[in-house]
Amino acid sequence: MLRSLQQLYNHGRLAGTGYVSILPVDQGIEHSAAASFAPNPKYFDPANIVELAIEGGCNAVATTFGVLGSVARRYAHKIPFIVKVNHNELMTLPNKFDQIMFGSVRQACDLGAAGVGATIYFGSEEATRQIQEVAAMFEEAHRLGMFTVLWCYLRYTGFKTDAADYHVAADLTAQANHLGVTIEADIIKQKLPENNGGFNAFTGYGKTHKAAYEKLTTDHPIDLTRWQVANCYMGRAGLINSGGASSGESDLAEAVRTAVINKRAGGTGLISGRKAFQRPMAEGIALLNTIQDVYLDTSISVA
Repeated sequence: MLRSLQQLYNHGRLAGTGYVSILPVDQGIEHSAAASFAPNPKYFDPANIVELAIEGGCNAVATTFGVLGSVARRYAHKIPFIVKVNHNELMTLPNKFDQIMFGSVRQACDLGAAGVGATIYFGSEEATRQIQEVAAMFEEAHRLGMFTVLWCYLRYTGFKTDAADYHVAADLTAQANHLGVTIEADIIKQKLPENNGGFNAFTGYGKTHKAAYEKLTTDHPIDLTRWQVANCYMGRAGLINSGGASSGESDLAEAVRTAVINKRAGGTGLISGRKAFQRPMAEGIALLNTIQDVYLDTSISVA
């Protein structure tokens, strides 16, 4: 497993820096293929997804069994593969939010993957089952010599209130991170925090401590992200923040801001997909390279 993790950290433009830049393209299932690829139909072809990751200087490409399985013979030795093993399918009416297994860890190993990824919707009715499934999956992945990446997302309608959307609260996302590293995720993927005080907003929900708000965090985004890192065993498990949806002309500025915050907070890198693949390949490569330049710039350091 350590050899596979070293393969990740020693690939691409950030090789040897301790930071990672990963291209994730699981949106064809998570958000539907039309919503994801209609803006740039060439990415219906799995080869172009992997080519974008390679030409963009990424450490790895993270996507589905189908995408990686269809091109593994050509690319598995050229860039580390991370197979996303579970997904939320959107074909059931009414739509529901649950992560179900789409394949096995053994399949990921057989197609040459260096790592496996999974999502848990912490806070959802299905979270307990998902924790158990992913914990077993990560145990098997480590036994087979693959590293593990966990999408630690919150999902509960009650988290979104008139006061704030606590799906991106520093305290709630940080606790999700802590649960993730407890089941041996080597890398945690988390959304950049935008607020705090999720535990305090709901009567009788969870447990927290006033020092978390009075001494260990402020309203500054770097401090909020640092709290996420602290809950990843003080960074022993790397925190990578997600790039978010493509919003058009502001994509580059948003990506750079997220990268700077992540790096200054002690994070491990960025995982950015739609901002890169929903535009022409040359522009996508340039955006990925600009994100990587933040981590290559020694003048940007831990705050």
